[in-house]
Amino acid sequence: MKAATFLAALALGAVSLAAGAAVAADGPTLAAVKQRGHLMCGGDGTRPGISAPDAKGEWGGFDVDFCRVVAAAIFGDPTKVRFIALTTVQRFPSLQSGEIDVLSRSTTHNLTRDAALGFDFSPITMYAHTALMVHKDLGVKAGKELDGASVCVPPGTSIERNIADFWQQNNIKYKPVVIDNQKELNETYLAHRCDVIANFLPGLATIRAYQAAKPEDHVILPDVLLKEPLAITFRQGDAQWKDIVSWSVYATFEAEEKGLTSKNVDAALKSKDPEIQRLLGVTADLGEKLGLPKDFVYQIVKKVGNYEEIWEKNVGKDAPLKLDRGLNKLWRDGGVLYSPPFQ
Repeated sequence: MKAATFLAALALGAVSLAAGAAVAADGPTLAAVKQRGHLMCGGDGTRPGISAPDAKGEWGGFDVDFCRVVAAAIFGDPTKVRFIALTTVQRFPSLQSGEIDVLSRSTTHNLTRDAALGFDFSPITMYAHTALMVHKDLGVKAGKELDGASVCVPPGTSIERNIADFWQQNNIKYKPVVIDNQKELNETYLAHRCDVIANFLPGLATIRAYQAAKPEDHVILPDVLLKEPLAITFRQGDAQWKDIVSWSVYATFEAEEKGLTSKNVDAALKSKDPEIQRLLGVTADLGEKLGLPKDFVYQIVKKVGNYEEIWEKNVGKDAPLKLDRGLNKLWRDGGVLYSPPFQ
């Protein structure tokens, strides 16, 4: 009798716990963001197509849109985000101090940043790699031909370390030209004051497409110096915030896989597909488990877009950068983008 009573009480407690977990309370980061009324996002501010304000001061680009994704998930309004331009040296202290809620600045997820600096990361938003761009008149076709070259490189980055490793591995020498301000670094290269500029492939494409007087005078070499998985970065210690940012990114992957776009998502609300109904919050409260509105995925897709839309608008074949998606395709299309189930 006592055992039966105990089991009944245990079952009732489990049901109560499950019911209580249906709507998540606001954690410290979400509460602060809501009270402020907008998300604070650290960005680059110098790379059109990736992260930069236009002539009217309106920020745009691939990294920028992923901050808007998070804002849309929280507020249903992608404009409720403020951007702060940060150099490579400023970005981590700004995040650690709480000046920003998220850093979306082409930041590589690596062990040291994860384990020693106190950061967490979203799912990878772009699979990139460190690459080299040279002046065409050098006549160089591969990095191993750059013995004695001067290399423009940003300090305190994985790029700086990758350059040192690459030249050492190829038993050649180089002269580093280290400048923290990205705009000044780009201008130094374009003025022919260094032979090579090193950056993530998207960054080099931005310099060539938007800043070079003659893009055809600059060649991105085929060398892959190191994998650079780029992700949104945020402080450790707030599990709910990690879930919010992560599942907001996953929503863009899942929406593309389900064929949901900013143009058809309204019609999809009437879909009879149970997975789409759950995803859009028609028949499930998945958003509320995160502390978000139940239709947070709908808000992301309607007001920012799915992953393909974000890619093509900012860096794809019809944009000035004209980057091939490569690994950034969905898993079913030969890439590695993959979302866990929205269940």
